[in-house]
Amino acid sequence: MKIIFASQNPNKLREIQSQLSNYEVLGLDPTLFPEELNETGSTLDANARQKAEQVWEKTQESCFADDTGLEVEALNGAPGIYSARYAGAQKSAEDNMNLLLLNLSEKNNRKARFRTCISLCLNGIFYEFEGVCEGEITLQKSGEKGFGYDPIFLPKGSNKTFAEMSLAEKAIISHRGLAVAQLVNFLKCY
Repeated sequence: MKIIFASQNPNKLREIQSQLSNYEVLGLDPTLFPEELNETGSTLDANARQKAEQVWEKTQESCFADDTGLEVEALNGAPGIYSARYAGAQKSAEDNMNLLLLNLSEKNNRKARFRTCISLCLNGIFYEFEGVCEGEITLQKSGEKGFGYDPIFLPKGSNKTFAEMSLAEKAIISHRGLAVAQLVNFLKCY
């Protein structure tokens, strides 16, 4: 089965392809989608659905999109839907992490969770999946793997940040991995 993943993020595409190895997962064709997809929803679910709808409308092919947010308890759920642009429109992972660490510097509560919402479109019908990974924000960056906030996110029950894990290790416990596992199980039965 061929399916389009509605993302222009090569790191996300690599993670997704590793979990959906029985499917031909394609990224967005830059000639069809030269600009970023719109994300104007007020929730992760709404943004994922909006991106999947845009791809379906233009291609009429099976597709799915995700939106992911890091929700920090001491910051009232921020950065949340603004995770990628937390430190500005340049979407710099380094700037985002530095700002988050600065905003938590006076806080004792470092509880956080990553949440991923996936919207799948098959023949114009939409299905939703969600994965959550509880954890905490570390005091400093650790690890060279992964992307985004991975160097400062320590999943509950682990002694490694996401950036210290292999793709396979991360996929088992991560928010995206859990949401994609639900997607895979659904596709097996479809």
